[in-house]
Amino acid sequence: MALDKRQKDELPSTLERSDQHAQEVYAETLDSARDSYGDGERAHRTAFSALKHQYEKVGDHWEPKDEKGPSDAGAEQSGPGDHPTAGGVDANASKEHLLEVARRLDVHGRSTMTKDELVEAIGKANDRETRRAREEG
Repeated sequence: MALDKRQKDELPSTLERSDQHAQEVYAETLDSARDSYGDGERAHRTAFSALKHQYEKVGDHWEPKDEKGPSDAGAEQSGPGDHPTAGGVDANASKEHLLEVARRLDVHGRSTMTKDELVEAIGKANDRETRRAREEG
């Protein structure tokens, strides 16, 4: 499915730098969620939730996950309410996978970090890369 102009214009910048399928997952879910919830924060949260079941944020873009499923404890919960998430980091991935992502993002001290510390450090590195890409773009 090709995205229409409205859908392309509404993509978050991290998705503009991601593959076509990631863009489609987000856009299609957002359109469907708007039918159910209106054009508010809940619709956007729903679209990101669907995206995070198939993709993880790496730096300034989204990449397909090795295995589909919830990316963190917040994504495993359902229904209304505040469910803290790892911001697109696949916190349910193996420590080895997280170490590889941290290596790609040049996270210093990664070899001595716990899994939770890696998730936090990757999240910070992702935020840095996204800020940098937005400033350059």
